[in-house]
Amino acid sequence: MKITKLFVWLFLVLGVMVGAHADSLFFEDEPVQDGIHVFDVSNTFAEIYEKLNSINWAGKSLNVAIESLENLNPNAHVAATDERVVLVWGDAIVANYPRPDAGDWDGFGEITTALILKMRAQDSALRHMSESEIYQSVVDSLISGIDENGRYIFSKSAEIAEDGRILTSVGLEGARDERGNFRVTGIYKDAPADTVGIRAGDLIAQVNGRSVAQMSDAELARVMSGFNSGTSKLKLLTPMGNKDVVLRRATIVLADADVVHRSNPDTGGVLEIVVHEVSDGAVAIVNEALARYSDVEGIILDLRAATGDDERAAAKMAGLFVGAVPVMRIVETARDEVEVVPGAGAVTDVPVVVLMSDMTRGTAEALVAAFYENERGVLVGTPTAGSARIASRIDLNNGGALELLNKSIKTGKGQQIDGRGLFPIVCLSNIRSSQQQDVFFLNVINNDFNAQDFNKMPDIDVAQIRRGCPVITSGTDEDALAAAVSVKILTDKKVYNRLIAE
Repeated sequence: MKITKLFVWLFLVLGVMVGAHADSLFFEDEPVQDGIHVFDVSNTFAEIYEKLNSINWAGKSLNVAIESLENLNPNAHVAATDERVVLVWGDAIVANYPRPDAGDWDGFGEITTALILKMRAQDSALRHMSESEIYQSVVDSLISGIDENGRYIFSKSAEIAEDGRILTSVGLEGARDERGNFRVTGIYKDAPADTVGIRAGDLIAQVNGRSVAQMSDAELARVMSGFNSGTSKLKLLTPMGNKDVVLRRATIVLADADVVHRSNPDTGGVLEIVVHEVSDGAVAIVNEALARYSDVEGIILDLRAATGDDERAAAKMAGLFVGAVPVMRIVETARDEVEVVPGAGAVTDVPVVVLMSDMTRGTAEALVAAFYENERGVLVGTPTAGSARIASRIDLNNGGALELLNKSIKTGKGQQIDGRGLFPIVCLSNIRSSQQQDVFFLNVINNDFNAQDFNKMPDIDVAQIRRGCPVITSGTDEDALAAAVSVKILTDKKVYNRLIAE
């Protein structure tokens, strides 16, 4: 390594030039090189550099971030001085360009693209990446050079059914490889696949224990999209190793929240609110529903596929139910905690059941915590993700975005959520037989919910609790369980009050 670096610096001192052009590194009559639209890619990289430069990086200069491109391959070494940018592969210099002036983002965009082309010639994995995958990998590398977490997110509009039903999707694109596995090529922003951390390039090898190679294209398509909230367990093959994820289909566009009123002329019925994204749009939908159905007996707030990174919107939504009390604290790097308090009083005191799962993330976890800490709702489901971070989102002109996870969330009373999550008072578990289903519903009828509150135990083994209340892998079972438990709790005030006090 020392010999390599010495070689680089000697080369820089000698000022040898390899393949540099006075005005541009590319020619107008060759817009596509190695399958890459070099001018489009360069422009996107230029925009990425410029917008990253607008972030406060604690005194670190973005001008040296280009050196972190060497993280794309252990054989790559990038050195940037005031004059040159050099790429060494192993012990051979494969690129040497004049360094652009500070703030010349177009120049940095071109050099980044040129370096990627050189690296693709040496690395087959990079060579097979799509443009979207390249953006994501490069941004990960660039941001790691300035000590921040970040990524590039692919964007694509979801389809909308013409017959009025809501078409749900896991939010990914891909194609089969030569072995029949399904390779992910793109992720929709804010979709369930994005939420659970699936990345372009990952291989889906199994669905619910069944080999993807043995599934027909129609069967696989039904897993990815449909007219219900189906849940599937996927086995992924990733560059970091094998990984199992449970993926719930959800709406990607349309409204950020859906409302269903289960009417009952005697009691007012039950209002079911399904939140997909904790946003200002969702707040408006929920507020309107609460005003329209003010006489309901109870509310089911379904946050099982909810996420969000807007603390103000989360505070507004929590405030509709809990009023003007602290609902979360935001912790930024090297800064004090900022307490977030709704600006108005509650608009309803109707009993609430909050449904949660491992896909409840971000500000949605803070929303769950607000109901729990203020004894305002019964938590039902499985533990939340413990991924309570707020992303600074930077939209790009090509429809993608940069996401910087630079803020973490605590509860209104200062309890840690990130890395821990929230635990349900009533845990729902898979039902794998009709006999188990009969026993479960009999227990519910007899008000036996096996309620336990692990949120009050700061030193509890989180992994052990998650094993005892595992992720549900059957969406049909989960929906039936959630509906039965929620209605029973909301229609029996003694049960509701007992579980609130648990």
